[in-house]
Amino acid sequence: MIDSEVQKTRTPQFSINEVLVNRWSSRSFAKYDIKDKELFSLFESARWAPSASNSQPWRFVYAKNGSSEWNGFFDLLIDFNKQWCKDASALVVVLSKKEHNGKPSMTHQFDTGAAWENLAIQAVSQGLVTHAMAGFDSAKARETLQVPQDYDVMIMIAIGKKGQKEKLPQDLQARESPNTRVPLSDIVMHGKFGNKAPIS
Repeated sequence: MIDSEVQKTRTPQFSINEVLVNRWSSRSFAKYDIKDKELFSLFESARWAPSASNSQPWRFVYAKNGSSEWNGFFDLLIDFNKQWCKDASALVVVLSKKEHNGKPSMTHQFDTGAAWENLAIQAVSQGLVTHAMAGFDSAKARETLQVPQDYDVMIMIAIGKKGQKEKLPQDLQARESPNTRVPLSDIVMHGKFGNKAPIS
């Protein structure tokens, strides 16, 4: 069932799995002590993503809110993201291995993106929310987390339970709703680039 809040701004053009529509990147988190079982289920879902030559290039480094590692992860964020990530249950740094069998991989980032999507969809099914961020110091993350040079530092993810938008600063409250998507006819082409598919 599509969530009532989501229905206000999102209407699929074709019938799809409703969990896909219900996934959106909330910034409001409620204080919630996430259990290892809940968190590891998300990583388990990512584990089953497809990848070229089954290379599985994704790696996840996490810290739970309140743990001794939390401040190190939190300090990687830019100030804008710190203001709303403070109540997230966990922060995750996503890495992607650049080589497979000693050769550069042209698809490792694409494959790792598939793993992130699995994680995000699994979170919705568990009553959790996720928000992926580019707004962090990736060079500092590499140093702090001792990431080997053959891995790219990709994104950070905030994970937790959705909170009330009134907890957010005023300017973010106005943005705290599921966003829309461009029409399918803008992204699907038939035969060659620019030749729009006959979508009706």
